[in-house]
Amino acid sequence: MSDGLSPRRAAALAYLAVMKERRTLEAALDHTPDFNAMSDRDRAFARAITATTFRRLGQTRTVLNALLSRPLHETSEGAQALLITGATQLLWMDGAPHAVVSSTVELAQERADARKLKGLINAVLRRVDREGREPLKQTLPRDNLPDWLRDSWRAAYGPGTLSRIANAIATTPPLDLTVRNPDEREHWADQLEAQILPNGSLRRSVVGDVRALPGYREGAWWAQDAAASIPATLLDLKPGSRVIDLCAAPGGKTLQLAATGADVTALDLSDKRLDRLRENLGRTGLSATLVAGDARTYQPTRLADAVLLDAPCTATGTLRRHPEAGWIKREDDTLRMARLQDEMIKAAVTMLRPGGQLVLCTCSLQPEEGEALAGRVPGRHKLLKDSPVKPAEMPGLEAAITPAGWVRLTPALWADRGGMDGFFIARFVKRTG
Repeated sequence: MSDGLSPRRAAALAYLAVMKERRTLEAALDHTPDFNAMSDRDRAFARAITATTFRRLGQTRTVLNALLSRPLHETSEGAQALLITGATQLLWMDGAPHAVVSSTVELAQERADARKLKGLINAVLRRVDREGREPLKQTLPRDNLPDWLRDSWRAAYGPGTLSRIANAIATTPPLDLTVRNPDEREHWADQLEAQILPNGSLRRSVVGDVRALPGYREGAWWAQDAAASIPATLLDLKPGSRVIDLCAAPGGKTLQLAATGADVTALDLSDKRLDRLRENLGRTGLSATLVAGDARTYQPTRLADAVLLDAPCTATGTLRRHPEAGWIKREDDTLRMARLQDEMIKAAVTMLRPGGQLVLCTCSLQPEEGEALAGRVPGRHKLLKDSPVKPAEMPGLEAAITPAGWVRLTPALWADRGGMDGFFIARFVKRTG
């Protein structure tokens, strides 16, 4: 049986990799020695520690700073990682105090930059267990956001919505599923003990091992956040419609498009990223043509009736599921992405037939990657005109439609149901004349 040392070591190392190398949480864990050799239970524990660490990082840092004689950032990197991941377990995960403290001290002995601080780590974590809840009362979920994100969202959405977004991000998200055959929603909702959301997604409050759930092997559904499932539903498709899904991996939207009977081409820059889509196509029995290539230079043999462009972005709308995202991105990343996004829109126009539809979306809460991006389209891409989204197309989310006819989804929406990821969606039509 595991002593818990390996997953705790992996969590501390992954924390450092995210902060120093700007790796995603999964990439950081995958590059941690022995992570892939651990049991499923230990890998899940390591993921839980790391995800919770980033979900509650600001609040945890505040507690540690209140109990340290000098600021946390003046401590060695290794000691910081061990203090933060150790305190996370004590404050947020109901970790057994003796096991957390003793394991963290043992891990400190392994690191040259933490070995001499074993006594400090031991004393501080014991104080976190005894006294940490008091300074924790003075913190708020919005304290977990990097300064640049907090300032950006306050300016864009106001302090009230900022607080609601931060509250949603601080909680572990539920599991959302898209059913392959809409006529079977009620059956699978019953089998999966899930609720049917207004947009048709199924939502389970308990995540667990997805592969062990009813319907997985049969390919009856796939995991997909409710917000991420909406862009594909805003295309008017019929069986046989030619549609191109740009930046398609990991492929949830491709599966949705294929389930309509459309003739789908899914393109992504990375063939490796398409592997998961290949697997899900096989599991669900759906079909699509997969192409590894650059969307900016790709040209279909026949013009498409529709293009779905999930444009590369800072992905700040996905912090519920990827809480490290805010810490691996920088404020100027939005400016760096803007040129790429414009180039992809320009390319998408050349793939469309006259009268064809383009749905543009980003999983970002940054206005620069949403409202400002869509606002530039008519001026820069003369062949495109707005195609406003109508309330009837957004059941239960009518309030998310902006005056311009775009869709702005935030984690504050459906808060009583468990929230959703942040997305921006705009729809355009290619002019015929």
